[in-house]
Amino acid sequence: MPNRYVGQPMKRLEDDKLIRGQGQYLADLSTENLLHLALVRSPYAHARLGRIDASAALQVPGVVGVYTSADLPPLQAPASGGRDTKVAPHPVLARDTVRYVGEPVAAIVATSPSAAEEALWLVQVDYDPLPAHPTPLSALDAAPIHPELSSNIALQRTTAAGPVAEAFEQAHQVVRARLVQQRVAPTSMEPRGVLASWDGIREALTVWSSTQMPHDLRSAVAEKLGLAENQVRVITPDVGGAFGAKINVYPEEILVAYLARHLGRSVRWIEKRSETFNATIHGRAQVAELEMAFDADGKIRGLRGRVVADLGAYALETTLGNVPGTILMLQGPYEIPALELEMLGVYTNAAPTGAYRGAGRPEATYYLERLMDMGARALGLDPAEIRLRNFIQGPFPYKTRTGARYDSGAYAEALQKLLEVSRYSELRREQAKARSQGRRVGIGLCSYVEITGYGWETGGVRVNPDGSAVIFTGTSPHGQGTQNAFVQIVAERLGLAPERIRVVQGDTLAVPYGMGTAGSRTLSVGGSAVLKASDLVWAKVQRIAAHLLEAAPEDIDLLEQGWGVRGTDKSVSLEQILSAAFNPRKLPPDMEPGLEGHASFALKEANYPFGAHLAMVEVDPETGLVQILRYIAVDDCGTIVNPLLFEGQQHGGIAQGIGQALYEGIVYDDEGQNLTASFLEYALPKADQIPWMEPHHRQTPSPTNPLGVKGVGEAGAIAATPAVVNAVLDALGVAHLDMPLSPEKVWRAARLQTPA
Repeated sequence: MPNRYVGQPMKRLEDDKLIRGQGQYLADLSTENLLHLALVRSPYAHARLGRIDASAALQVPGVVGVYTSADLPPLQAPASGGRDTKVAPHPVLARDTVRYVGEPVAAIVATSPSAAEEALWLVQVDYDPLPAHPTPLSALDAAPIHPELSSNIALQRTTAAGPVAEAFEQAHQVVRARLVQQRVAPTSMEPRGVLASWDGIREALTVWSSTQMPHDLRSAVAEKLGLAENQVRVITPDVGGAFGAKINVYPEEILVAYLARHLGRSVRWIEKRSETFNATIHGRAQVAELEMAFDADGKIRGLRGRVVADLGAYALETTLGNVPGTILMLQGPYEIPALELEMLGVYTNAAPTGAYRGAGRPEATYYLERLMDMGARALGLDPAEIRLRNFIQGPFPYKTRTGARYDSGAYAEALQKLLEVSRYSELRREQAKARSQGRRVGIGLCSYVEITGYGWETGGVRVNPDGSAVIFTGTSPHGQGTQNAFVQIVAERLGLAPERIRVVQGDTLAVPYGMGTAGSRTLSVGGSAVLKASDLVWAKVQRIAAHLLEAAPEDIDLLEQGWGVRGTDKSVSLEQILSAAFNPRKLPPDMEPGLEGHASFALKEANYPFGAHLAMVEVDPETGLVQILRYIAVDDCGTIVNPLLFEGQQHGGIAQGIGQALYEGIVYDDEGQNLTASFLEYALPKADQIPWMEPHHRQTPSPTNPLGVKGVGEAGAIAATPAVVNAVLDALGVAHLDMPLSPEKVWRAARLQTPA
């Protein structure tokens, strides 16, 4: 019987509620006797803390208290380190020294947001400024930002394989570049927020947070406050976007939880947008110095260099994972016989960095794809041709020289499909015609492979007597539409109506264990756990149907007319099965009543999506404006459960990749002041700056999970940035410009170049 639900473009189940304005976000929640938190934040990037005078603030009507680090136990925000890393203590309120603009210094608790805000400006803080080092290269050899550490280098490793020196000595052509991945701000529609409420009778704490990882937050809060995990419940209400920034447990979440318990009241903090730009993690923030060796045929012989990552002032949970992820994926989809890569993670006087849609993979892809275009230019090859000459051909699984193990891939086939659907040869002829008319038209390509999925996940399926069902999952949604995918899996497996299935997630009491949502893991890990739980229900349904039909369970299958014996017209309806499932007298003697299954799934190896993107742009030399004429994507992320959701992820990722290429960038001055701390200075792409996208796909199933799926959530953000940059540089005829390719930067480059 063909698939009825899996593989079909079912509309998103949660959209109706959200479009009608009926969503419940953190700011919509309220509890009895609610207190409001506001934070005094450092205006200096580096300074010694002196006297903090809160006397005037305490006189504001409604202010309940003002807290500094001296009033708190030594509470720290959690961090993840790993081997050979140096992790500095990260107090929830600064102690003795502030290390970035926006670091929390004092907390004001009041009965209203307005009272807290008024008091905020009355707290007097004495600062003794210190030299600031807001960039990784300036901080590399500077005095330690954290005196207890021997230097600002928190992480330093080298990956090497193959005869690197020989590859470069014998190279026909070597291309070199200093490539900057600028800081960018995740800027989800909903900023961060947390509300905590202490129940003194039950001695239990309930925390509502716009987090991606409710179970991690529960564990962190319990540990920091000295509570058992069964005393802490974390709930995620509707979450208006996250993009990786809400994986971390931030100082504010620990602080709010502590104050709620300390005061015996509910306490809420809602992040202001200016706080978002200064205190929520930034993404990317790397500088790479790389060179690639080619032979006379355009085959890659070697890659070497170093990548320096800007960690910011402290290491949050995702801070130290980005640069190792970059190195892991720096072979990309290409055969590279020899490589030597050094990575450094450096503390700076800037906001902490961390995972942002791609988390290390966009950086690696950008570096490779810029070098490939430089190689094509130096060797006189078409950018498509040089890629086709260098793709990994297998066999799979394929072990890279950086340590990755690619599960499945067809990299040449993805690019060939892109060339076909885009009519690449025709585009090049159109480009030549435009250039003959004096127009600056460019075409850029990107071929990529990335890594998705990790860890384990829980799933549960419960079918009720009325035929409705509930899915339980330890993943946590923030706008992806993953409810649909879970519903489609269960409806397909059990023959249930999708509209009668609900999904419960983001509540540690309802779903005791889980690993949340990050790294495009939801479907490959969470979906596989839900499928396993469905299989347990299937097996019980099969036994019940066999019992009712007096047949062998192995002969029972889901047929058009119901659950029946294959090859016969004997069957029973779902209603008959449910009637028996909840009536012990109608069940086999050794079967308990009910229809429920719970399972977990552990992903033993990651999966590796891949694809190829093309951007065609036109540059206006008089204004420097870039217009994207065409954008075509071919992404292969394994089996597709819902094409509509798949395309939605393609669109969103591409939009963010375009934003980094052309518009976005956090800029610090030499004193560590953020010059882009609002939407007046930080440019996000607007709707009319995003082109009509032409999304396509291939399906190369992954052997790592029973669904055969790979993640798609980050693919667009990985591929779009180099595709657009390559296109603009092709239009300008210049070797390289660092992002963002702002109108001024493009205009200056256009004035110095004559179109080819």
